[in-house]
Amino acid sequence: MSGLDVTIAGVHFKNPVIMASGSFGFGREFNEFYPIDKLGGISCKGLTLAPREGNAPPRVAETPAGMLNSVGLQNPGVDKFISDDLPWIKQHDVVCISNIAGNTSEEYGMMAKRLDSTNIDMIEMNVSCPNVKHGGMQFGTTCEGISEVTRAVRKNTTKPIIVKLSPNVTDITELALAAEAEGADALSLINTLLGMRIDIKTRKPILNNIMGGLSGPAVLPVAVRMVWQVANKVKIPVIGMGGISSWEDAVEFLMAGAAAVQVGTANFTDPYTPVKIIEGLKKYTRNNALKNISEITGKVII
Repeated sequence: MSGLDVTIAGVHFKNPVIMASGSFGFGREFNEFYPIDKLGGISCKGLTLAPREGNAPPRVAETPAGMLNSVGLQNPGVDKFISDDLPWIKQHDVVCISNIAGNTSEEYGMMAKRLDSTNIDMIEMNVSCPNVKHGGMQFGTTCEGISEVTRAVRKNTTKPIIVKLSPNVTDITELALAAEAEGADALSLINTLLGMRIDIKTRKPILNNIMGGLSGPAVLPVAVRMVWQVANKVKIPVIGMGGISSWEDAVEFLMAGAAAVQVGTANFTDPYTPVKIIEGLKKYTRNNALKNISEITGKVII
């Protein structure tokens, strides 16, 4: 064993490096760079009940130390994923996490029910979606919304469920506790921060959708802070993400309380980033005489 294996909600990962949803597709393209079997897990492209074409372009914009995206959950739909993409992923020795999104709690429940009969390992809930029954407010911005959608998924699956928390709230720990109370097995955070850029020549927003999700190194300090806050409030495992581009970043998240990490935007600048992080964590574990990387989880000295 490399000393990197971790277990989250009963699911064994060979290492704590997971690909963040939306940055890795379903893994096919990255498998041309390196065997995806090297990874701990993949959180697949966010799925909706029906196929979606996503938002009109421009839908990606560079920012200082990061990027804005307003892709709009372009995806083939949950049924196409089950028939075409899941069988390919399961040929590889990597944990498969299905990320789901919907506009009503019923949609989340229906997707969870369809995925429950498959051989996926976990379900991750993207709750940064507009709840059409409540005026378009995101599920993930209120305790009531989080509770409603987590309850709907929990009733429809025996798979371990991860709730992916939005940072666009006043107190993220309240949302974390609400998800835990309704049966979430783990939490992942943070999702993107809401941002905007303007083309000063045209005086128009760069993104067609006006606003988008900010990710990349710029959000790392915010993400580390929120992971630390949540990990000290809940009893379930926390998966940290937000601007991770090196093994040092990953160690920082683990020390803040994360049991594992997700890598997202860094995949666009260097597709080998996850492999470099894994190798760096191996060396760190050896150099610090650790039997397992989990020994540093939550060990920040305050």
